[in-house]
Amino acid sequence: MAIQVPVARPSNPRFSSGPCAKPPTFTLDTLSDAALGRSHRAAVGKDKLKAAIEETREILGVPADYKIGIVPASDTGAYEMAMWNLLGERHVEMLAWESFGAGWVTDAVKQLKLDATVKTANYGEIVDFSTVDFNNDVCFTWNGTTSGVRLVNGDIIPADRDGLTLCDATSAAFAMDLPWDKLDVTTFSWQKVLGGEAAHGMIILSPRAVARLESYTPAWPLPKIFRLTKGGKLIDGIFSGATINTPSMLAVEDYLKALTWARSVGGLQGLIARADANTAALTDFVAANDWIDFLAIDPATRSNTSVCLKFTDDRITEGVAFAKAIAKRLEAENVALDIGGYRDAPAGLRIWCGGTVETSDIEAMLPWLAFVFETEITAA
Repeated sequence: MAIQVPVARPSNPRFSSGPCAKPPTFTLDTLSDAALGRSHRAAVGKDKLKAAIEETREILGVPADYKIGIVPASDTGAYEMAMWNLLGERHVEMLAWESFGAGWVTDAVKQLKLDATVKTANYGEIVDFSTVDFNNDVCFTWNGTTSGVRLVNGDIIPADRDGLTLCDATSAAFAMDLPWDKLDVTTFSWQKVLGGEAAHGMIILSPRAVARLESYTPAWPLPKIFRLTKGGKLIDGIFSGATINTPSMLAVEDYLKALTWARSVGGLQGLIARADANTAALTDFVAANDWIDFLAIDPATRSNTSVCLKFTDDRITEGVAFAKAIAKRLEAENVALDIGGYRDAPAGLRIWCGGTVETSDIEAMLPWLAFVFETEITAA
């Protein structure tokens, strides 16, 4: 019996993994208080930038003695800033299990030319952290945005480590509990879990990271846009709202409104619960359909934000083409936009389940996924 065309459609079909869906309450009118046409160095600009930092601290539970800064170039700029300033003082281990982690390996080995220990895992798996020596500096992603695989927790990271941990948490912050005492540098971008606008990154430094910055000078030159110290001292203004370059005050206002919305749904725990509910809807769907599965092999490491799926039906002979056809059909039906798997990942789909997505929209999209799969596999 042929599957019936679904009747309902998601109210919001945006399931992109970055930039991600805006908060459900977003309208352009909410940005009317943006400090447009004003200097970010004026009192109004500095106050908004400082508010963005302190609201971030409160919602994420960042310790008071950690530094939080707004920096250029999204999470990429923030993480590269950390690597170029901090690495080289001691041996480094680079851990990668998806494309962004692999990019940091390239930076360390080919650009900084460090004699790094590189540990990798295939898509769907994760590096064995029990093999990592945390007396070295260690670079890793918390959540593999393009693989859907995340750390379960930070228990394996010793509190008395000698090295620094540099964590790319761009699709984890605001959706997962991050153990701040185990993280020395943490970076993320506004356009991920809170659905903010792109181009700005956040960097969070532990006291240990600050001590490294003030005691170590890397062998390579640092461009102005990367510099976190001057005369051997941290440029403290960066961490109170005096940004390195000119930020978009419209994007700042958008982030502030996203933080206000985050507070309204219960803060961090409310955001985690929303992401978990979205992922649970997908989990139920996968359990009921034997032609689809999670890319993450171990359920314990399955992401609750960038959920990656693979097709398992033996009738599929050309996986990449089939997955693209599914994504294209769902977009044409206006039920799921931008859910194709990442270009470097195995063929499949990637559905964003972070807290700005409504579970009702996930639930409305899934019957369409089943319908489109059935029609495409019949035509194949």
